[in-house]
Amino acid sequence: MKKSLLLFIFALFAVTAAAQQSEEEAVRIPLENYLKAHATGDPAYARKAFYKEGKLISIKDGKYTVEDFDAFITRAFTGKPAADEALRKAGRKIVSIDITGNAAIAKIVLDYPTVKWTDYMTLLKIDGEWKIVNKSYFAEWKKKQ
Repeated sequence: MKKSLLLFIFALFAVTAAAQQSEEEAVRIPLENYLKAHATGDPAYARKAFYKEGKLISIKDGKYTVEDFDAFITRAFTGKPAADEALRKAGRKIVSIDITGNAAIAKIVLDYPTVKWTDYMTLLKIDGEWKIVNKSYFAEWKKKQ
């Protein structure tokens, strides 16, 4: 009896862990598309990552700013990689993901030669697909060497 109960508990734990892992893999899809948009400059990757309605929220020059995703994508992803793309590659990473039900948050760091961006993404599972619905960031500008 004890052995059966232990096997049941182990199986339940394994199924729960596998479901969480596959959910994390699903959350990574829009985050990886966001990173591909940065690498290539291709706005199509950004449009795959972000939900059609959402906001980029930041503090710029000491003031709270909000920009909708369409304006952000149009401004930031011009169809070409950045001139210093070769120096940027190694600096992109997903630092953390936290999922509860159909909501998730993620932290991404883009450590580039002149600036280190720390992005905080809010994601929701909408119609079975994870999408970024809000982005907040902090820019840490580097001094020239």
